[in-house]
Amino acid sequence: MSAETDGRRAKGERRRRAIIDAALRVVARDGVAAISHRVVAREAEVPPASIAYYFDGIDELLVAALLDGVDALVADVDALRERVDDPEDWPGAVADLLVAMVRDHRERTIAEYELYLLAARRPALRPAARRWIDVASGYFGDACGGDPVAVRVLLAAVDGFLVQALIADEPPDPEALHQSLRAIMRLRDG
Repeated sequence: MSAETDGRRAKGERRRRAIIDAALRVVARDGVAAISHRVVAREAEVPPASIAYYFDGIDELLVAALLDGVDALVADVDALRERVDDPEDWPGAVADLLVAMVRDHRERTIAEYELYLLAARRPALRPAARRWIDVASGYFGDACGGDPVAVRVLLAAVDGFLVQALIADEPPDPEALHQSLRAIMRLRDG
């Protein structure tokens, strides 16, 4: 492959990335209803035709944005797995991650949850939304003693904690969240 081809490919990847990031910003700021080719193009500072070039439609763009969020979360949890060896340390590590999602990445978390919920209405987004559930079930299986019911309870609790934290006036207290997660993880023991 020539350097020119590599340069064009890299430029195309940067433009696609800019479009996905712009879509997430629009969803975070104005909601999914505000998404259009023109609005996303303006936010990404690209010609409107670029949206149609990289994505067959709005649903495909929303799927890409949701998968981007899933991939980022998977990377965050991978980093946790490398850092946390003792299962007893998982509740604190997960609590810290959730707090960071709400404090440091609030807008992105709002956008991802809006897209996640949109999957209930738009079947095209469901596989992307379920991908996180499938991946997270594998990650948290060990922390829950391999009990699939405990894993579902933990994932539902995490979703609930995040939604409650996003609508709260004050950011979540990491220690209270840690204690709640520890209590949920103990449910498997009795």
